[in-house]
Amino acid sequence: MRPTPDHPLAAKTLNVWRIGSLIETLFFMLLPLAYWALMFVLPELPEWGLYNLIGAIVLYRVLDFVLIQKLQWQRWRYKVYENEVELMHGVFVVRRVIIPMVRVQHVDTRQGPILRYYGLASVTISTAATTHEIPGLEIENADRLRDQIAQLAREADPDE
Repeated sequence: MRPTPDHPLAAKTLNVWRIGSLIETLFFMLLPLAYWALMFVLPELPEWGLYNLIGAIVLYRVLDFVLIQKLQWQRWRYKVYENEVELMHGVFVVRRVIIPMVRVQHVDTRQGPILRYYGLASVTISTAATTHEIPGLEIENADRLRDQIAQLAREADPDE
């Protein structure tokens, strides 16, 4: 049995995810607004539908903000080995992904404005099939990890 990856995400990642959640909530609140406007066009729409919609959105967003994101952050782990990178994440369904170094084609760091404000970056690992992301690492750790994976991928490449 393989040991569980032991490298966590940066603590500030949770703040970034929560800010993103608040921004998403603003977009979700457009649904009740659209329903309310539709009530003028279709007067037979029940008013309780609007309140149920608002309640469901608020309940889901509060659960996401308070519980789900914290669990996601606590369970996100990664580990870099000589021949592979292992990622483990998920709240209800835990995914463990192993990326062989020989399959790595490109490694990159990425920063949006919120990540930059918190001094964080994401590392993306691209293979021919897909792209994997390690979100929310301190910028120095992200740069070091990017360089480490790139070096190990070069060493693992049988064509070189």
